[in-house]
Amino acid sequence: MKALTALKTFFGFAPRVPREQAMAAFARRYASFKELLEANAGLAATLAELESVQHGERVLEVTQIRQEAARAVLQCERMAEKLNDISGGTYASLELAVKAIAKRISAELEQHTDEEVTQLTLPLNKIDAGMAHSVGGKSANLGELGNTLGMRIPRGFAVTLHAGSMMLLRPAGLFKNIHKHLRSVDPEAPSTLQTAFAAIESLIVQAETPNDIEKALCSAWDEIFGNEPGPRAALRSSAVAEDGAQSFAGQYRTILGVTRGTLIRDYKKIIASLFSERALAYRALHGYPLDAMGMGVCCLEMVKAKSAGVVFSRHPVDFRSNNLVINSLWGLGEMVVDGKSNPDVWLISRATKRAADERIAHKAEMMVLADSGEEHTTTVHVPEDLRDAPSLTQAQVTRLAETALALERHYQFPQDVEWAVNDNDEIILLQTRPMGIDAASDIAVPELGDLAPLFSGADVAARGVGCGPVTPVRQDEDMTHFPEGGVMLIKHSSPRVMTALRRASAIIAETGSLTGHMASLCREFGVPTLMNLPDVCRALAPGRTVTVDAFAGRIFDGEIPELLALSIRRQNNNIDKPVLFLLRRIAPHIMPLHLTDPQSSLFAPENCLSLHDVMRFAHEKSYAEMFKISDNLSGSSAGAASRLVCPVPLDLYVIDLGGGLKNPEAPSALPEEVTSVPFQQILAGMTNPHVQAKGPRPVNMRGFLSVVGRSVAGDNQESGGARFGDRSYAIVSDRYLNFSSRVGYHYAILDTWCGETLSKNYIRFEFAGGAAGSEQRVRRVKCIALILSELGFTVDVMGDRVRARFRKYSRAEMLPRLDQLGRLLIMTRQMDMLMVDEDSVRRYADNFLNGFYH
Repeated sequence: MKALTALKTFFGFAPRVPREQAMAAFARRYASFKELLEANAGLAATLAELESVQHGERVLEVTQIRQEAARAVLQCERMAEKLNDISGGTYASLELAVKAIAKRISAELEQHTDEEVTQLTLPLNKIDAGMAHSVGGKSANLGELGNTLGMRIPRGFAVTLHAGSMMLLRPAGLFKNIHKHLRSVDPEAPSTLQTAFAAIESLIVQAETPNDIEKALCSAWDEIFGNEPGPRAALRSSAVAEDGAQSFAGQYRTILGVTRGTLIRDYKKIIASLFSERALAYRALHGYPLDAMGMGVCCLEMVKAKSAGVVFSRHPVDFRSNNLVINSLWGLGEMVVDGKSNPDVWLISRATKRAADERIAHKAEMMVLADSGEEHTTTVHVPEDLRDAPSLTQAQVTRLAETALALERHYQFPQDVEWAVNDNDEIILLQTRPMGIDAASDIAVPELGDLAPLFSGADVAARGVGCGPVTPVRQDEDMTHFPEGGVMLIKHSSPRVMTALRRASAIIAETGSLTGHMASLCREFGVPTLMNLPDVCRALAPGRTVTVDAFAGRIFDGEIPELLALSIRRQNNNIDKPVLFLLRRIAPHIMPLHLTDPQSSLFAPENCLSLHDVMRFAHEKSYAEMFKISDNLSGSSAGAASRLVCPVPLDLYVIDLGGGLKNPEAPSALPEEVTSVPFQQILAGMTNPHVQAKGPRPVNMRGFLSVVGRSVAGDNQESGGARFGDRSYAIVSDRYLNFSSRVGYHYAILDTWCGETLSKNYIRFEFAGGAAGSEQRVRRVKCIALILSELGFTVDVMGDRVRARFRKYSRAEMLPRLDQLGRLLIMTRQMDMLMVDEDSVRRYADNFLNGFYH
């Protein structure tokens, strides 16, 4: 019986399967493929949504982030399930990978709760980034560095926001009096900010400290430092929105050299800085309420710093630069962040970790801890042999670069990191926060002919152009009367300019740091800022109108209209900080793409570390599985097929999966009865009158004899040596086509989706084999590859096989390329006979692209 069946099959007499039965397998695979593409599009939209939140372009609530994460997991589960439907269960391990990733995401979501923390203090080793709503941004980030990432941070503890609220609300009448002073504040009148802060600070410092708070702070101190002799700490503000997208850089207070005896008094000073004139101005500009009560405090062991500074994981001004920036000085790092001294600067390639530029400054003074007295720090002379020496070793520079890049990867956002090097030459991290990014587009600065600038070569801290009268501002000067549109001229950078920032058209600082607090604020608010122009304060007279070119680092006399046309102002992004912290925790499990090379042995389900990896793997493999759909076709499938009656040199059968033929059950179909969009285009190309030969096709005799000789000798084994049956198939729907042409010793397969959704659209094409000698077969695929490359396809050539892709283009872009592929399918027949030398490869490709087919 088996022998009889085999003979019937060989001679073409195998029984036909009923149409319904023959169609069922195709329909199931096609339906699963459509669902996979829909899930892929949905997941792509979710990833784009989360990325826009991550970069401050959109605002979502915490509950919405949770919903988006759940939606992303669901879409990945669908993609894995449908891929297994298409492949017959080949990728069962992918579903296990999705479950593992979903479990990690769920663990992060469960850990991030908004339950109120009732403790007044928490040790840093019990804190992570998800607790920002309880301990503030700075403490949460430090806990994340130490506990999640295992990086070196100082010993310390956090005083919670709950304690801060208690400090303001528990003393009788305190907050009522604070609110009374806040009502008198006019953000446009800096003097009212100064008056309010002076009164509020006095109220808070003189208020009785609740016993619960005093006991909790002293107990936390003793738990961290024990009976060590004379430990000193830094008290740093840690507000809810601090160290987030709105940086609050330098707006709250930091007190260095704190002892157990001064702990309570200094803590109250930090709480009072919630209402400092700079903080009030900053909150007013960003739309935060002036009576905000979200103030935590971070108590850190002081590092006996040999050197300290800041590292930016990206260039703070030129975001397209591939360099990160390190600023460093001897001693404590406050002189770097406050911009009071010119630091050593290293520009380090993010790719190689090698120095692209190194500028070692002359360092005359440094800040150190004071031995005694009311002031906790003091400025001393740098030892003479260190004044012109680098404040970091090369190994420390490399380590800082690696650390900054690791933090950027973890937080999925460029980072501004403060650090110190201790007596043992160890790098200790003091804080990290998102960078204030100046990411304006590249702007071509116009040529100004012979017009010479007054000053050039300045460091650009924030890009843009501003024009106005020069307005010098002295240290600690009242900003109340700073004029609208003035060009602020200052001796050195200081975050004190916050109160007048909105009114300044530009800022010029004689000295300053690109990584300092003021530079961050200027970038955040889009105020053009230049730094490090020696003698500029002496040279520019008050009231002189100047144009500040903070693209090229120049200052011009008067008003320069050509430059003012480049003036830019950036919008500020208000982001719900708990959302940002939550997103940073779950993003590594959702958004990074690690599987980038489908040809790599690592491109496997077990290496999917994120939902994006699962998406990439399932999407790629679904194409491969659909590409092979015609492998399941045989003569028994004819019951599902309609023979195409068409003037093309192929015995072509069409299987309609839905919407591809006007009458899918008819035994034959005409080209005008095809309703599949991609198949219509292929047929248009194949039947193009210019492609159809009007007479015998010219054949090179050497090529022809090669084909005959090789066929007789059996020398076509490099493509398997198999002669295919002459039947070709097109499996179609309204937007889908899988076209398989296997004629003689060569085959061509085309798989495409062509619809209205750009992200779903693709073309995959493969051609291999032939009857000619190996050299001619290889030349033919080179020729095909040249043609497809010129048409915009991504092409891979392996021996006598060519594979090509065209993905994620509009339908309007897809249609003409499908037409060209139809023409190419006709012209590839016996093309190998024309490939007699290497010159014929380029000649034939050029002829085809220019419409000369014969």
